[in-house]
Amino acid sequence: MKRYIPPQIPRLALAFAIVISLFLVLRHLLIPDTFGKYGPYRAASMDDYSTIEIHYAGQQACFECHQDIEDLKALDVHSGIHCETCHGPGQKHSTSAEAADILKPTGREFCGNCHMMNAARQKDAVLQVDLTKHNIGKNCTECHNPHQPWEMKK
Repeated sequence: MKRYIPPQIPRLALAFAIVISLFLVLRHLLIPDTFGKYGPYRAASMDDYSTIEIHYAGQQACFECHQDIEDLKALDVHSGIHCETCHGPGQKHSTSAEAADILKPTGREFCGNCHMMNAARQKDAVLQVDLTKHNIGKNCTECHNPHQPWEMKK
């Protein structure tokens, strides 16, 4: 007795075989040779990253010229925050000493990144300020020294 195979089955099998073959060929062409050498990573990526220019100087580079700020920060609630967190990459500034080569953060939005009201933040970890009610129309640095925020400017 001869079994009947619907004509769609061989066509469907052929379509699956073509799709799987294309997938395997594309996968072979697109995945780098070093992928998987150290787990699910591209091993050659370390060589790529080593050629990227360094933009951050590190906090010690800041304190070499700004001893006064280091002294203020040692007593400050921001003492655990590195300079480049707020001032951005400092490598260019540390070599040129030009004031234009470092970010001087201003604006309520900048300070609000950490200090705006946020129910997900622990209240005792970061002082939270309701920016919709607190000194509207003023920048934070008009009243607060960011390196000693508890002391009000005169």
